[in-house]
Amino acid sequence: MVEMSTGTTNLVRTLDSVDFLKMDRRTFMKVVGTIGASAFLATYKTEIVDALELAETKLIWLHGSECTGCSESLLNGGNPDIVQALTKLNVNLAFHETVCMQQGIWNDGKLVNTAELNSEILLEELYKEGNYFLVVEGSIPNGPDGSGRYLVIGNKTFKDTLGEAAKNATAVIAVGTCAAYGGITSANSDVAKDTDYRGVAFAKNDKTKGMLQELGIEKPVVNIPGCPAHPDWVLLTLGAVILGKLKLEDLPAALDEYGRPKVFYPPDHTVHENCPRRGYYDRGEFDTEVGGEKCLWKLGCKAPYAHADCGIRRWNGSVSMCTQAGGPCINCVDPGWPDSSRPLYVEREDIGIAGANIDTIAKVAVGAAAVAAGVHAVRRMGKGE
Repeated sequence: MVEMSTGTTNLVRTLDSVDFLKMDRRTFMKVVGTIGASAFLATYKTEIVDALELAETKLIWLHGSECTGCSESLLNGGNPDIVQALTKLNVNLAFHETVCMQQGIWNDGKLVNTAELNSEILLEELYKEGNYFLVVEGSIPNGPDGSGRYLVIGNKTFKDTLGEAAKNATAVIAVGTCAAYGGITSANSDVAKDTDYRGVAFAKNDKTKGMLQELGIEKPVVNIPGCPAHPDWVLLTLGAVILGKLKLEDLPAALDEYGRPKVFYPPDHTVHENCPRRGYYDRGEFDTEVGGEKCLWKLGCKAPYAHADCGIRRWNGSVSMCTQAGGPCINCVDPGWPDSSRPLYVEREDIGIAGANIDTIAKVAVGAAAVAAGVHAVRRMGKGE
């Protein structure tokens, strides 16, 4: 951590003399991916203010079927906090159901009062104005029978609300695994076909069955999965889009096949590679009970399959992460989650190499380097590489 902190500090000092407005997209994304939201906003606060002095970006933040955990994660981001970030980025959070003062007011089935007191009227006015980014948190039920009536808010299905909001949006940002792919609400169950929960542009890993496709609406969509999503992932993605460093026409190159920003969800990098317990894995030392300090693979850790930068960025002020705190990675950024990670706390597989399983490799390999090579060969074979 000391080396990482020192390296980041030196990088910030180096970049302090660089005009971010002159950076190309690739350089910009590498910078924000390395130094984080706090350092980025602090280093370039003057330039950001100048760039956005005459511009204001509106956000409409809608909640579908979810636990509000992603909003809580964002609100718990302490450096910068959400107010500081939105202020520096000159963002007008025009509507957010968790923090809005307004409420829906109806009389004989009709909306009454004004937008200052009635959130439904406020939304309708914002839709008409257009020129906003739509943030969606939570999945969207299509059931029963395509009606969407498993979630009704303000006398309207959330499916219809999403359709109205998306039509005039500049782009849609799906925050959290539920909004991105359906998440935990879309897990296999006896009622899954009836509820038919979907993400904005994907239904699990199927990009032909997202809710926007169901509604016949074409909009650029950026997925920021995670349960919850890291505050940096959200703030830096919004910052990149708002500042024009991630242009909508550049999205195909910046996103992976599941609509995730590659800078935060690198296709060639996994959580496992920077896990604080990685050394134990390489030596073939595994915990079999919760509370130990060794590798958590046998307790169901899915870090070798999770494509996210958690191990570098870390959580709670960049001080910890799931595996560091003793919890196996459950790969919550996967489009098939949670089914793709079940059972969560059981070793995913026991794949042999020349008749030997992971335990055997760990016992007979000579030296940590040999163990690492053998174990990683097992992983590659298991993934069909």
